[in-house]
Amino acid sequence: MLPTSQPSPRVHDLLLLRPGAVISAGVETPPWVDSSSNDHRWVVVRRAIAKDGFVAVGIRGIERHQRWGGFVDLADVRERVRPSQLASHRPCPTRAAIPAFGALVMLEKQLTNCGLDWGPVGSVGFELATGEQAVSITSDLDLALFAPIPFARSAARDLWNVISAAPAKVDVCVETPCCGFSLEEFAREGTERFLVRLPANRQLAADPWTVSAMEV
Repeated sequence: MLPTSQPSPRVHDLLLLRPGAVISAGVETPPWVDSSSNDHRWVVVRRAIAKDGFVAVGIRGIERHQRWGGFVDLADVRERVRPSQLASHRPCPTRAAIPAFGALVMLEKQLTNCGLDWGPVGSVGFELATGEQAVSITSDLDLALFAPIPFARSAARDLWNVISAAPAKVDVCVETPCCGFSLEEFAREGTERFLVRLPANRQLAADPWTVSAMEV
């Protein structure tokens, strides 16, 4: 279980569950979830509302299309890895030539002094945290960038110009205390409202630092 001194898991964190931990969702579980090993199961915190003492998680299967969402008891969490802990990690030498890993190496140097908490998520973050091969030669590099304080769209454009020059396609999800949104969309000229992701839905908004579930 996570020590009580640690803050609750947040979206994009990777969690290692104790052997035999039960993942529930109130719906039928896909066969590939039941048949996979419970000995060293890693899950990712997803954006959804969970009842007290539980956290919403997503499970990866072997195949790209195998993704499933459920809930786990926080008491079943043995370890947590945050994206920022993986920013300076490297894959095994035989995997280093994959473009997504090369992009991460380049961006680590570029983003070191950006003043924001950031790190790899998606398949790159999963492989770096678990050692399980999840990245292919065509994989994007997914990054999470945590921004509790607002920054200007001009700063977003400067940041996106740096990130988009990486030697692989990069998708950046900016996380505010309210929601998540695409850095690329936020940086785009002439866009007043853009898509934001809330725990209960997705909607268009103008300010991702003040948006609420009631905004339309």
